[in-house]
Amino acid sequence: MKKYILVLLTVLIAGVTQAQVLEPVKWSYASKRISSTEAVVLIKATLDKGWHIYSQNVADGGPVATSFSFAPSKAYSLVGKTIEPKPVAKYEKAFKMNVSYFDNSVVFQQRIKIKAGQPVVKGTLEFMACNDEKCLPPDEVSFSIPVK
Repeated sequence: MKKYILVLLTVLIAGVTQAQVLEPVKWSYASKRISSTEAVVLIKATLDKGWHIYSQNVADGGPVATSFSFAPSKAYSLVGKTIEPKPVAKYEKAFKMNVSYFDNSVVFQQRIKIKAGQPVVKGTLEFMACNDEKCLPPDEVSFSIPVK
């Protein structure tokens, strides 16, 4: 009987532990050629209801801004900075300041100049997700986006 109780407790604890892993942001990627020598890389965040991520432009003392780091490549070069749509600006008590953020979904765009063939744009992005009750620790995600 003790074995059955021990097994049941182990299963319950494992279930609770897995249920606590929060991943409110899903990332997806695409690219679009705009000419024979240029393309736009699209990086989309889809957020669970009630969650948001922050703009690339956040004042000091605020949350971790979303940022992008692109790996150097001989196949392409970056044209300008990564652009974002207009964010929501709102005062957040947790940071005691106005912050700019995105909820629901957001698409970031990076223009590239193609130097050779069909490049693959690689890099990492960093972001921080919050809701009205809590913030998750900043997270880093690697990406690899083929440009066809």
